[in-house]
Amino acid sequence: MATATRAKASRNGHARAGPDPSRHPLVGLGGPVKRPWREGTLTRAAELEALSAWMVGTCGANGNGRRAQCTGVLADAIARHLRAARDATNGRRYFSRDGSRLERAMSNLDAAEAALLNIAPDEYLLGQMPGLLNHVQRHLRPTDPRRREMERIAQSVGVKDPRNPWTAATAKTPSAKRNEIANQRGTIVSAVRGASSAALREQTQVRSFYFVLIAVTAVMTCAAIGLGVMAWRNPSLIPLCFEPTMGDETVVVCPTGQSEPLPVQQDGVTPPQDVDDAIDATVSPSDMVLVEVIGATAATIAAAAAIRRTRGSSEPYGVPVALAALKLPTGAATAVLGLLLMRGEFIPGLSALDSSAQIVSWAIVFGYAQQLFTRFVDQQGNTVLDSVRGGPASVTHPAEPAG
Repeated sequence: MATATRAKASRNGHARAGPDPSRHPLVGLGGPVKRPWREGTLTRAAELEALSAWMVGTCGANGNGRRAQCTGVLADAIARHLRAARDATNGRRYFSRDGSRLERAMSNLDAAEAALLNIAPDEYLLGQMPGLLNHVQRHLRPTDPRRREMERIAQSVGVKDPRNPWTAATAKTPSAKRNEIANQRGTIVSAVRGASSAALREQTQVRSFYFVLIAVTAVMTCAAIGLGVMAWRNPSLIPLCFEPTMGDETVVVCPTGQSEPLPVQQDGVTPPQDVDDAIDATVSPSDMVLVEVIGATAATIAAAAAIRRTRGSSEPYGVPVALAALKLPTGAATAVLGLLLMRGEFIPGLSALDSSAQIVSWAIVFGYAQQLFTRFVDQQGNTVLDSVRGGPASVTHPAEPAG
């Protein structure tokens, strides 16, 4: 009986030394789900959950007196944050709610990771220092005091800064490094949490820019469609026709046809009434639609040519695709507006095109010329994406010290 009691006590003591499955049970990975960011959230949540269970089981084993901290509020907070992150991946996909779900998942994963670093063993935190330093340098500016403290701590524990190859790593014993990590744990966690918050703000900036692109593209598409419908219902309202004079005759030239020659009077001018009547008889409801389709087609070629400068994006928002889509309605609009400017003699020397083929050719030129306007939007898009890829952390390496 005594032996059985001691065995039972031994088993209970062994169970208390490890993680309590009833308190923080490990759940399945879940999925698969339709959105890539949701898959990443489930994978990261499972990874953090396994690390949390391991740390709760090993925390305090070396007599560091942090057992209550590991199994108390922080461990419960990690479980709650991971549960919230997993919940964000559930439910149906709505265009307006997908961004809030993504932010909920990312913010909770970041909070769980910060709490995990607070209960992590010193050896684990020391081994993670290169990755944590890279994370901080990618998302915090060089002048940020949290980043400077993180770089100082990393150098003090022997992590050489790859962005500054001439900085010598401090030589310390493993015990001294662990002591340094233990003393600076709060500073490390603060810097990492700040970098994670900055990364989340960068994602929010990308999402905002993406929705602006979608809205502008939708408005311009509706404007182009409305212009085509209006011209189809009343072709003479905005005719894209020209009246070149050929010798003693004037011809009305439209994108889809031209009129019979009109006689010129003694003063060398064709009566305006005759020209208006010829335009009404020659203009076609399909003129505007043809010019818009040609302009959009030319813009498609410009978008295809811009692919060579596109690096792609691992972000959950298709900013490069939205930038390419913006070029199509812009090309349709610039083709129409360019021909209207020529018809209004805004461009000297190009006020009277001689044939339908010339009108179509200039529609191609103006459609492709939308690149003059959208290239500024492309540059802004690349700037926004570069900020997520670690743009603010770019610094100039100092020169090699003399001697």
